[in-house]
Amino acid sequence: MTRIRIEVDGALVEGVAGQSIAALLLATGRTSWRRTRAGRPRGVFCGIGTCFDCVVTVNGLRDVRACQRRAADGDRVEVQEDDRA
Repeated sequence: MTRIRIEVDGALVEGVAGQSIAALLLATGRTSWRRTRAGRPRGVFCGIGTCFDCVVTVNGLRDVRACQRRAADGDRVEVQEDDRA
């Protein structure tokens, strides 16, 4: 099992190579990492990439579905607020 480390909002988080970003975040106890314009927390809902509730910013790229993107050692992940239409 190969361990990896990613940065989530400035904090280092460890996971296992092959995990999705969503799985890595869930394994650390985080159940939400985004808020809607109305302030409602969001995280994984469908887990297959159709609902977009789990979007994050990865290495500066917005709207990455955390359930679909495998975490890579050194990734920089930021939570994303729904401030855009």
